[in-house]
Amino acid sequence: MAEKRDYYEVLGVNKNATEAELKKAYRKMAVKYHPDQNPGDKEAEEKFKEVNEAYEVLSDAKKRAQYDQFGHAAFEQGGMGGGGFYGGGFEGFDMGDLGDIFGSMFGFGGGGSSRRNGPRRGRDINVNIQLTFEEAVFGCTKEISVAILDECETCHGTGAKPGTHAESCSKCNGTGQERFVQQSMFGAVTSVRTCSACHGTGKIIKEPCPTCRGTGRVKKTKKYEVNVPKGIDNGQTIRLANKGEMGENGGGYGDLLVTVYVQPNRVFVRKGFDIYCDVPITFVQAALGGEITIKTIDGEQKYTIKPGTQPDTVVTLRGVGVPNLRNPKVRGNQIVTLKVKIPTDLSERQKDLLRQFYGDAPAGAAKSEATAASEEEKKTFGEKVRDFFDKDK
Repeated sequence: MAEKRDYYEVLGVNKNATEAELKKAYRKMAVKYHPDQNPGDKEAEEKFKEVNEAYEVLSDAKKRAQYDQFGHAAFEQGGMGGGGFYGGGFEGFDMGDLGDIFGSMFGFGGGGSSRRNGPRRGRDINVNIQLTFEEAVFGCTKEISVAILDECETCHGTGAKPGTHAESCSKCNGTGQERFVQQSMFGAVTSVRTCSACHGTGKIIKEPCPTCRGTGRVKKTKKYEVNVPKGIDNGQTIRLANKGEMGENGGGYGDLLVTVYVQPNRVFVRKGFDIYCDVPITFVQAALGGEITIKTIDGEQKYTIKPGTQPDTVVTLRGVGVPNLRNPKVRGNQIVTLKVKIPTDLSERQKDLLRQFYGDAPAGAAKSEATAASEEEKKTFGEKVRDFFDKDK
């Protein structure tokens, strides 16, 4: 099976394209590759299906968010997006937009207008929240406020003034469409267009609700609690089903999509489920070893340095990293780089002792210095290091 092309590439738009830009690009491609425009051209037919499939995903805010996060895997069987994608051919294709396109071009179609008075799902709402590094690691609960279109409490979504009701449009008999015969090069063609009286709703409201002005929906500010799972990462999205805007004509609510942005931490850097940090140690600790304290996201942890530890030695603290999103009981590790601090303000006495320690004393060193060096050689390595750093400057 051929590898699927990127949906944005198929439509010729970038990943930040607006809904209007997507629709414009889709219409252009759909007209170019439509089978009626390319009779018998199998390649054009396949491209038409590909354009069709790309637009079906990218025009839906929820599907687009899943695609942006997981790619084509979001719609494969068992993929992270949940559920399989189908409808790549003409049988499952929504002809709504193409009906309008070819209706305006050739005087027929109108597939989209036939559903204008049908149920339409509400719009998804996208919001962002800021998290600290620790909140992202351990999870938390955040309260957010969002402005959405919700049911009007005065008319309960009917759009009609209390005590009245919407009537079926007499011009289109409640279908939301007007049909008329038009002469073309093919002869008489019955065409369909949106009803000019009810604007496709199929209903006429003679006395609109004074609160919502006949729309059935009003702007409201709602508060929701968002349960942020342990281990969520920067840029990932939490979906709250049916918390978006109210649909029209009995359509369901959209979703609330909450994208998290994690503030950087001064000590820790996250890579996947592992946490990285640098820990400074002294020259003496590196040479002689000893116990140090390392800061982790769970608190301080003791660690014993081995004698002779070299600069930039990497050690791993297991199980104190970020919890796995799918299984919070499983955690990553903390990767620690030991940074040896080299003294920068040595006295002349210390510098001479250091040269002697490494056998690099100046040729003209004083006799007293040579004697001191001889005595130093009799000491153990550890005694030399301790004495060196205990000398008065």
